[in-house]
Amino acid sequence: MCFHRFVFFVQGIHVKLEFYNPSGKTETTARHADRLPSLSGKRIGFLSNGDWQAFRSLPLLIRHLREDFHDVDILPLDTFPEGTDFIAEDATIEAVKRSGVDAVVIGNAACGACSTACALAAGRLEAIGIPTVTITREEFVPVVCNAVSGLGLPPDLAIVTFPLGLFTPDSDLSPLSERRREIYYGLTSWVPRDLDGAEDAIIAIECRDYEEGLRTVNHLFQINRWGDGLPMWPATRERVEWILRGTDLPRDHLLGKFPPRGGLATVEACAISLAMAGGRPEYLCILIAAVEAILDPKANAEHEQATSAGTFPVVIVNGPIGKQVRMNSGFGCLGPDAQHPAGASIGRALRQLQQNLGGALPGSGTMAPWGAMRYTNAVFAEDEENLPEGWLPHGTERHGFAPGTNSISFFWATGATNIVRRSATDATLQEDVLQGLHRMAGFLAAPSVHYINGYTEGTPGAILLTKVVAKYLAMTGWTKEKTRRFLWENSKISRDVLQRNGCIPWFERGGDRLGRESVKLDPWPIASKPENLILVVAGGGHPTHAFWLQAIARNVVGRKVAAPHALDDLLGEAGRDLGCGSDACMI
Repeated sequence: MCFHRFVFFVQGIHVKLEFYNPSGKTETTARHADRLPSLSGKRIGFLSNGDWQAFRSLPLLIRHLREDFHDVDILPLDTFPEGTDFIAEDATIEAVKRSGVDAVVIGNAACGACSTACALAAGRLEAIGIPTVTITREEFVPVVCNAVSGLGLPPDLAIVTFPLGLFTPDSDLSPLSERRREIYYGLTSWVPRDLDGAEDAIIAIECRDYEEGLRTVNHLFQINRWGDGLPMWPATRERVEWILRGTDLPRDHLLGKFPPRGGLATVEACAISLAMAGGRPEYLCILIAAVEAILDPKANAEHEQATSAGTFPVVIVNGPIGKQVRMNSGFGCLGPDAQHPAGASIGRALRQLQQNLGGALPGSGTMAPWGAMRYTNAVFAEDEENLPEGWLPHGTERHGFAPGTNSISFFWATGATNIVRRSATDATLQEDVLQGLHRMAGFLAAPSVHYINGYTEGTPGAILLTKVVAKYLAMTGWTKEKTRRFLWENSKISRDVLQRNGCIPWFERGGDRLGRESVKLDPWPIASKPENLILVVAGGGHPTHAFWLQAIARNVVGRKVAAPHALDDLLGEAGRDLGCGSDACMI
């Protein structure tokens, strides 16, 4: 890797620090297509994501092409599949290849996920020798570059950029007409930029003392966008070697390329990220499992990393490993806790990998307007010790892992909502439970267009129940299956509501075939089956609240956690370092 190792040593009264660049390496394995000598007599195809006024701008370009090149052969706009979910799929790329086109115009790249889809389509076509040009919103150029980099191309693409105004309803399209020759240029004369300016493998700084050195290193983290803006640990050689004790995998073992930028996610990269995030070696095996899950193509990370939807990873830990490494499953399990730091450190390290390897930098690689929950993501353990009788652990129920298996479950969330589920003082326990379930279902029944993404095999989200609420449910005859079915049945949304909120057009062009066909249902269930809804027991022992993590998740990805042979030794060292064992010390 080109990760910089931090080395401290004293030269007289000075301290010198040497460290690897934490942005990681990418691989170039393909090249852009040769450009056409002219568009005259050529066959031109169009790929539309069907969004951001593409239904207006692309027909306008077709008209101009016919006016400017009388012998050009333009395929109809509906020749190939339309939509963000389809334009970069294998079937679409193969259809373009079979059509015999000489070049392709793609649009419109004006949001995170759709810019990624447009760029992936362009990059895949370029790699097989078909030149492309993509109509792009000017702020989203880094998103486009990340996507093609992840395909093994140099991070550049033939694009013509416009401000947001071109892509909004009732927009003035005259700038597109005026600049159409730039689009022709992209297909005939564009040349990729020379991007061979590799960064120094080693960065060295000299300081008066260690305090100044740490301050300077953190300034470099901020200047180079290598961190999260808060102080981070320097990943010294000794610290990284210490962290690597948390896995039996070799340090150069490649887990995969981190989407969308395609940085090489090695075990060493994970260790360096965890070292910078303040982690410990016993956390590394959980981080590696989470990275394996996010790199699974089913996780759809190339889109969810870039989208403006404000996604953040949710990692649910099952098995004894959670308690062993002091991961929180009780009060404040999604927030800061000095007695249970594992979730925050692992989540923070995962975020650094998302940024440094995956390119998900705010405002350039990831276009979320708010970016909530992103300092540490949401990494927590299920409170398995307090599951009611008959309630299976999440890892067993969702992924089929045997009870007691160390595992993680991963999905993308877009928001977090507290639900006051407790009833007024005159309610019986039966009434309290039923009223609380109705209130939860009311929150689930929001007209979220993201539900369509995980309609068939994914999840609409996760409901977190405290052990007290889970006990109340069990005491009043509510099994986990009955609870989930009630929430599914009572969160259905009427067609009138869907139409009034404009959801139906989103549903008709998103998701898979079953999801698109579901728009005929009235009322409309937020998932194809109750089992898609996640119920997890976690949080402190209090009955007033439930918690809703709304998802944008095509799939929920599970992975076993491979604890290292040295785990017992590492846990013993943690006990000596931190004291008190896995339960909090209260003075």
